[in-house]
Amino acid sequence: MTEFETKCYGMTEGQIRTQYMESLTAKFSGQEMVVMGILSDCQEMLAMGAGPRAVEHVRQQMNVAKFILSEMMDDRHLANNAKKVHHVKVKESV
Repeated sequence: MTEFETKCYGMTEGQIRTQYMESLTAKFSGQEMVVMGILSDCQEMLAMGAGPRAVEHVRQQMNVAKFILSEMMDDRHLANNAKKVHHVKVKESV
């Protein structure tokens, strides 16, 4: 685990992918639902009057949510580019 990963997420990016992005919730309900669950948990921890350690955990969990959203955006961008390339190739062959 890099120092950045430790400070930012409290886990590695690989662990985020395995524990969150490849979870049953992600498979059955989508990664959007995973992000909503993380944010909901953070909201609940803050509402309970979280202490200094909990505030750090909330910060890290919010970074995990942002990482997942960023990965989702990258995936969509790649998918859109692949569609455009396919469309151009089909157009050229006609």
